[in-house]
Amino acid sequence: MRRSEIHRATRETDISLSLDLDGTGTGTIETGIPFFDHMLTSFVRHGRMDLTVRATGDLEVDAHHTIEDIGIVLGAALAEAVGDGRGITRFADATVPMDEALARVALDVGGRGYLVFEGGFSPAGPGGIPGDLIEHFFTSLCTRAGITAHITVTGRNDHHICEAAFKAFSRALRAAVAVDPSIDDVPSTKGTL
Repeated sequence: MRRSEIHRATRETDISLSLDLDGTGTGTIETGIPFFDHMLTSFVRHGRMDLTVRATGDLEVDAHHTIEDIGIVLGAALAEAVGDGRGITRFADATVPMDEALARVALDVGGRGYLVFEGGFSPAGPGGIPGDLIEHFFTSLCTRAGITAHITVTGRNDHHICEAAFKAFSRALRAAVAVDPSIDDVPSTKGTL
């Protein structure tokens, strides 16, 4: 059972999240940030995982704490659901076009969190979210999950660029955490992720 449930409350946010890596692509996403709800819904659908996120945050300040903390909690849930990584494929990549936009993502679910993000957004950002906050979400997620990710995006439309990135990341993640029946140990020469 590759599932996780996490609740995290701080002075800035209160987040409850449940994740099933072997789901069907359904989710209930309530972050208080409509565009981010849309991105996480795409993430769930194309990653074929089940995800419930209920988050409240200090949106009267801005979206930063809420988006950052959801990345932290989702990363922790991924790490818990993957466990020691026994039997997973570990490495995967995906390329997703969306009209004029293109996103490429390569992942290593190997226990070391690191993000390289190339490309960007207009100063306004997608859906009213500053573009650097999208990169920060992925940094928070990767750091906490122990995932090395390289994300490259191009395009002209912020919405398309962002959505392609979320879809490509989730498709690569789905492949990287897939259980390979020919692997009966941890896919590492170290013997641990």
